[in-house]
Amino acid sequence: MDVFLKTVSALNDETRILILRFLDEYGDSCVCDLQTSLDMIQSRLSRHLKILKEAGFVRVERRGTWAYYAIRSPLDRFRSEALEEIRHLDITLPPLQKTSQTGACKL
Repeated sequence: MDVFLKTVSALNDETRILILRFLDEYGDSCVCDLQTSLDMIQSRLSRHLKILKEAGFVRVERRGTWAYYAIRSPLDRFRSEALEEIRHLDITLPPLQKTSQTGACKL
């Protein structure tokens, strides 16, 4: 029951829906790329990513000093269907800005 409630709670926020849609569209992304592309401060973004990770939607992979986030695979049926519904929402995604490749990422 706890996992179900965490999953449902994670979906109850527009910013987290945007993050899920963004990762679904663009694939794994460095935190600094997400921060720049979504125009979010690092602490706020990290909180949302933590909630999505705990809810089983995203995974994190460390590459050196950077953390890359992506949609977890495979997803169970409930999360897969939720993500499918998110794909059909009228969401305007900002373009992916790859600051990680330009060296503009800062610790």
